Amino acid sequence: MNTNLDILAVSVHPDDVELACSGTLLRHIAQGYRCGILDLSRGELGTRGSAEIRAKEAARAAEILGVAVRENLDLPDGFFRNDRESQLRIIEIIRKYRPKIVLCNAVYDRHPDHGRASGLVSESCFYSGLVKIETVHNGVKQDCWRPQAVYHYIQDRHIKPDIVVDITDFAEKKMEAIRAFASQFYNPDSKEPATPISGLEFMEAVKARMILTGREIGVKYGEGFTVERSPGVPDLFLLT
Repeated sequence: MNTNLDILAVSVHPDDVELACSGTLLRHIAQGYRCGILDLSRGELGTRGSAEIRAKEAARAAEILGVAVRENLDLPDGFFRNDRESQLRIIEIIRKYRPKIVLCNAVYDRHPDHGRASGLVSESCFYSGLVKIETVHNGVKQDCWRPQAVYHYIQDRHIKPDIVVDITDFAEKKMEAIRAFASQFYNPDSKEPATPISGLEFMEAVKARMILTGREIGVKYGEGFTVERSPGVPDLFLLT
């Protein structure tokens, strides 16, 4: 059975991927690419909901997106570290699924977990390609594997993107996946405390970000990414 992925989207909290790059996943899945999600933590420190509720919501969002796999490493929300132990666990997943592209958290953001996870995942992708770092999965020694590219999605803070993906045809499905996290986002019937992301205006801001990003490339809706190295193309006409 082929478990390889074309794209692995990694998030420190369940819902990071849905908010920032799920339109990109939807577009590539529609084109026949195999995509998956890895959540590093269960988001247990979130003010609203619980780890158990968010696990059910993440499963529902994965179903809406149509990803091939979604796993959770159960690293401690807020207290994970960019250390050997955490890197080895991510390396094991990278070598298991052998993604060509990895999408991960913003390089810096309002939430300190996002920038820390960005560095953790990026470094793990590099170290995953080193033959002298040994990992074992299900009792079998793994071969080394390094993704071809690591791209960082953009979250709360405005960061000028290096590349923009046209998600115009997938924006409404993206919003449906976001709404799967009913414990976290706008719900007029909720009795839980208000947070910076629980109001209706936040959902409007998510859509406004897609509009502003899409405007940069002349489309209705877009998602932006920053790169670690310059992407290359064989033909200038592949760029629009």
